[in-house]
Amino acid sequence: MAKLPGNSQLTDLAGRPLRSLSAINRLDRAEKEAIYTSLLPARLGELLGIMPGSLCNANGQCLVSVIAPAGLSLLRLEVRARPDDSDTVFFLELSDTHYNQMELCFCIICDPGAPRFDVDIDEHGKINWFASHGRNVPEEVRSMEAGLFPNQTRRGLRLFSDFFPMLERFTDALGMEMIVAETLTYDNAIRYEKYGFDYLRGKRLMLEIDREFQPGGRYFSRLDGSSPFRMPGMERTVRGRSWAIHDGILDEPWDEVQIYKMIGVHAGINTFPRREQEN
Repeated sequence: MAKLPGNSQLTDLAGRPLRSLSAINRLDRAEKEAIYTSLLPARLGELLGIMPGSLCNANGQCLVSVIAPAGLSLLRLEVRARPDDSDTVFFLELSDTHYNQMELCFCIICDPGAPRFDVDIDEHGKINWFASHGRNVPEEVRSMEAGLFPNQTRRGLRLFSDFFPMLERFTDALGMEMIVAETLTYDNAIRYEKYGFDYLRGKRLMLEIDREFQPGGRYFSRLDGSSPFRMPGMERTVRGRSWAIHDGILDEPWDEVQIYKMIGVHAGINTFPRREQEN
């Protein structure tokens, strides 16, 4: 049963309750596409000229791909500025768990008109899977100097604040009570705190990071100018800390930081309370 004010149980066209992604994926193509594209922020459609209730622009070019195979509890939404673009403007991957939770696997929103930084490929031109298989340090430096966070190929569109309430209402409409996710970077963890997430795993690490970036802390002392990602003063901002962590400044790998959001509840977590604000 839905909990958020004004929300109701999601049903198919015949009025049958839908309680999982796999249930939606069993519907015919048009019906499940209509449900899933309701997760796209209206401003995204306006930006790209996507016609309301459609996957296409006014020229009939399909810009939205809905990948939701029958038999799987998986959704992938891909939106491109042009059909033949290799990069997406909006990329969303969701799955539901055996515990009736929604898993937010990935959400990437990029400005298609912004400069691209090839931080996602290694020195041989191969995809590096979020720098887990090699880094492109020159591109990372350019990206950082342009004000981006680790793993960002382009600056964002500031649409996550539009998208996330829609995801929460969608999850609630399926009768689920929790959204879970893994944070790939420190800045993502801080960003999710703003939206009301708490930690399943990693809160100790987050508090330790904040403590050790204080003057006298061991991470603070490692901001010694030995690399562009370890410059004095980077401890004061989320972006600075995130790049230093990306560069391996921690005593342990950034790994398996898991978070959760109870529907309709803001956890009030803030593991970096004295941060300087950034544009």
